Amino acid sequence: MSTGTLAAIRDLPGLHEYMDELEERLHESVSVHGGLVSVVGQEALAAGGKRLRPLLVFLSAPNGGDPSISAGVAVELVHMATLVHDDLIDGARFRRGRASAWSAYGPDAARAAGDYLFARAFAELSQSDSPAAVSVLARSTLALARGEALQRSQQRDPATPVESYLERCALKTGTLFEAACLLGCGLSPTSRLGDFGLWLGVAFQIADDILDCAGNRGETGKAAGTDLREGTPTLPLLLAAREDAVIRAALAGGPADDALLRVAATGALEESRDVALDYARRARACLNGEAHREELEALTHAVVNRER
Repeated sequence: MSTGTLAAIRDLPGLHEYMDELEERLHESVSVHGGLVSVVGQEALAAGGKRLRPLLVFLSAPNGGDPSISAGVAVELVHMATLVHDDLIDGARFRRGRASAWSAYGPDAARAAGDYLFARAFAELSQSDSPAAVSVLARSTLALARGEALQRSQQRDPATPVESYLERCALKTGTLFEAACLLGCGLSPTSRLGDFGLWLGVAFQIADDILDCAGNRGETGKAAGTDLREGTPTLPLLLAAREDAVIRAALAGGPADDALLRVAATGALEESRDVALDYARRARACLNGEAHREELEALTHAVVNRER
């Protein structure tokens, strides 16, 4: 993500204090129960990340309102849980340059730790005394599971419709962004920040998938070319597979030696970026008078224009 954009946003009054408190609460929440699941959870927490979902909670807060720490902690814990489980399902041995939970502690420990992080997320949010807020996070968590199941069904299928891929992006990424914005604005019935978060999340995921094909692992936290090797049909791979039989075969499980170079040669990366830009525009169209509208708008540019 654009370092300059994030730096400017992080200079907002009150955000530094919010993020400091968020980190403290995350550590407290993960450590509240001892044992191996807590150790694995702490490892996942130490791996870091952009804390983009809690940032959305902060930026979505209404004028004069205090950004919800419990909501920020909850959405980040859910995100961490999905990473632990995704690495286990995908067999990924590294996450952001560190050994993934399952490769360091074993599959059973990773599975239990992911479940633990999900449970801690709901424990944190329950402190808000808002059944509606818990319902929003529950709906998002269900969508994450549906998205993972959809991805499993699409594995190694170069004929996956682009519409089905976009549905998966909305389920696996967009709905948690949506939940962060909804919880941040206090579930305001007049706000379109939920839609903003949903479209921003889709744009973010497409950009991630472009970076994977472009050979850059710094931003996504996984080795470049992972999607192709694992047969995960992403937008650039699907578009390139329409033009190149070698890429189609590689996505279906065949040799992938020079397939990433061939993806770039088809123009699929640029075409995918245009789609991401369109979703970013959809997100901006949902903004109207929010306290941090400028910063939210800046995020729509930053998530697409990442260089790493």
